[in-house]
Amino acid sequence: MRFALLILLFISFTNLAQEEKEVANDPPVFSVEAASQTLQETVLDIWYDFIAHTPYIIVALIILLITGLASTLVSKLIGNMTGRSKMRGSLRELTQRIVRIIVWILGILLAAMVIFPGLTPAKAIGGLGLASVAIGFAFKEIFENFFAGILLLWKYPFEKGDFIECEDILGRVENISVRMTELRRPDGELVVLPNSFLFKNPVFVLTHEDSRRMQLMTGVAYSEDARAALPIIKEAVEQCDLIVKDKGVEVFLNAFGSSSIDIEVTWWADPTPLGERKSRSEVVGAIKQALDDAGIEIPFPYRTLTFNEPIPVRYEDVKE
Repeated sequence: MRFALLILLFISFTNLAQEEKEVANDPPVFSVEAASQTLQETVLDIWYDFIAHTPYIIVALIILLITGLASTLVSKLIGNMTGRSKMRGSLRELTQRIVRIIVWILGILLAAMVIFPGLTPAKAIGGLGLASVAIGFAFKEIFENFFAGILLLWKYPFEKGDFIECEDILGRVENISVRMTELRRPDGELVVLPNSFLFKNPVFVLTHEDSRRMQLMTGVAYSEDARAALPIIKEAVEQCDLIVKDKGVEVFLNAFGSSSIDIEVTWWADPTPLGERKSRSEVVGAIKQALDDAGIEIPFPYRTLTFNEPIPVRYEDVKE
């Protein structure tokens, strides 16, 4: 009896395994109705979730609206506060922009935490930290110019209208922005320099003061009395109209040149490139006229040739 039951159980399990194998081997049947029903259920779930989160979304939109109003009001308040100071216009606009960005970031984070209750301030700050690192590596040069521009605007080394020179680039400053500085060269060309370039290299501000010292080298022949030429040159330069009278003129014997006793002349004049050229032209003309009137020679370059052996000279009769 027990043996018969075991045989029946074995036959039953065998038939069941065979049916499962046949079912597994049968290809799946695609049902349009089942797919449509699944899609409808998914859409309905999304709609129900949206309806359930509608109050949170409305609150988030209200927060964003308040954020926009707050950023505008705070920006105007900062503009009024900085407008009373001597802060540059570019730096004032930059400060307003940074404040508005900070307000918007805080508002967006608050709205996101309302919509997604699982988002905590710690997670949000951590996400911002990772995003800032990635953005920093991707836009390294842009941020470098940005922070260099902030430092240039903050330190006031030069301003719009100044003539500056950096790495043999000379020009008048036309605009200073957060990322770049625009220079107008004396020949009219516009040069756009990244602020990081100006921050890393020495910058000569030619118009930082109202006047700048000019220098000129001249000379008199060795046969002349060099000391007697000094007061003549000084008086001639002092009578020029384009020099700064109250800062004086200095004239010194400088060196033994190849053809003359070199004389250094210094004076103060307008610091702009055009002012320098005009002043130099007037001073050169005045020195030349004064030395000519005094009968003092400004020599041409002399060359002395020495021959170890006598030079043979041959005379030939030239017949016409």
